[in-house]
Amino acid sequence: MRTTRKCLGLILASGLLLLALFYAWSPGTSSGVDIWQRQGRPVKKLNAKMQDIISGNPDIAYHIKEDVACRLAQNPCVCQGDEETFHLPFSNLLFPRMWAHKLDVPFLESQPDPEATKRHRAQEYSSFRRRSYSPADAFIVAEANSPLQYPIQGVEVRPLKTIIIPGLGLKEETRSDHMVYLTAALGTFDVAATVANVSLKGEGEKHMILSSPLLPALNRQLQFVTYTNTVFHPKTADTVQFGTEGHQSFFTIKVGHATIPKLYYSGYQTEYNISALVTIATKTFLRYDKLKDLIDSIRQYYPTVTIVIADDNKHPQPVTGPHIEHYIMPFSKGWFAGRNLAVSQVTTKYVLWVDDDFIFSANTKLEKMVDILEKTTLDLVGGAVREVTGYTATYRHTISVEEGGEEGDCLHIRSGYHHVIEGFPNCVVADAVINFFMARKDKVLQVGFDPRLARQGHMEFFIQGLGSLHIGSCSDIIVNHASKIKLPWTKSDSQKAYEKFRYSSSKTNNIHNELFYFKNRFKCMVSI
Repeated sequence: MRTTRKCLGLILASGLLLLALFYAWSPGTSSGVDIWQRQGRPVKKLNAKMQDIISGNPDIAYHIKEDVACRLAQNPCVCQGDEETFHLPFSNLLFPRMWAHKLDVPFLESQPDPEATKRHRAQEYSSFRRRSYSPADAFIVAEANSPLQYPIQGVEVRPLKTIIIPGLGLKEETRSDHMVYLTAALGTFDVAATVANVSLKGEGEKHMILSSPLLPALNRQLQFVTYTNTVFHPKTADTVQFGTEGHQSFFTIKVGHATIPKLYYSGYQTEYNISALVTIATKTFLRYDKLKDLIDSIRQYYPTVTIVIADDNKHPQPVTGPHIEHYIMPFSKGWFAGRNLAVSQVTTKYVLWVDDDFIFSANTKLEKMVDILEKTTLDLVGGAVREVTGYTATYRHTISVEEGGEEGDCLHIRSGYHHVIEGFPNCVVADAVINFFMARKDKVLQVGFDPRLARQGHMEFFIQGLGSLHIGSCSDIIVNHASKIKLPWTKSDSQKAYEKFRYSSSKTNNIHNELFYFKNRFKCMVSI
């Protein structure tokens, strides 16, 4: 009887394990994006902006449409994970729960003066807002039934330069006198030409009035109105007030330098010249045997592609060969510091990042990565990593930030992707990918890698790049991963030393908490 029960238990456990593995490994087939809140989180109040919009008619009743309102951002956000309602073997794989990790408590507890740290963070955030805020971000509505015609957006001027403001006009019934005025804060107004029967006041000043008894003449004069920026700033905007009797409107003029293009000449080729377009970058530490296998595999398929190696070993060994650049760093300088060094030495348009224990195969097609980057607006495209077990991982995630008030914001990380890339059926758009990717070198340098992350770090790069990196992931571009399975008594001294550095967690965890809580002003991280 006991034997029968044991057999039934083993059968049930095996079945659950197989189901869990199938659930975890099966690739997603839907191209939709999950924008729905989980059940059990009712809408408590409307977004603050919507409250402002509807408050103009307090006597008119309204009814909240729950399925739409639930998608609106809650303010402040709530750091709350799912409660575990039942527990079964492998339940986390079968029914993954959303977990929440508070970042403020563990970090502040490690500080000698937590309140001073909070004040410091608040000051830094206030300074950041002042540096990054632009009046062009302000929410301005062009009221209906206004006789004023004006550009809503798209007007730009270089610092301290002059432009004609396009699109100004007045549309009203004929009267004895027609008048409009313009007011600015960072510049002055004038006209490029004068029109008969039009009176001008305030030429060359921040406030100018135009009037005429003839509406067609006034509209003609408005076509010559100029704006001159008088306050230098490399990137800001001026909010212009444009009004007439009983009506006023606002529009913005962006002030800023033109973006300087960064073009890479690799020579005209009918096919992609990978050696001229791509540099392979890696970081090594205590794993010269793995590094040699990586280089040998690369040379099998790409014999002339440059390989840049950042090395922070205590006793560095020479790594030589054609098209190899080996840079020695201070001992144990770290993972992200090595990434910064390696990428900084890349001179080609694209950089391919690989770990030093990867192995190229016939499926590691760099040409396809280049093709995607050349034909799309993507800045970075990741591939897939195949383990010795045969399992292939893509590690795709979406990332979002929810406003959370004075205590900080909430960081949300979810497994999945946004949508399939048209023309590349095996590729999708995501916010974070696996540690095997090709990217535009300048965009990687723009985001950078925090050198305090010495031995552990990956998702942090993509969190820093949120909003500036356009990322894709392809499941059919595959690199192999060297086996990590080693029996304890077969490990070499270098392997033991590597694991000691790689998996020391106490200091690393505190650095992660500091980066997220203080540097990025998050109060919690929610992941599933």
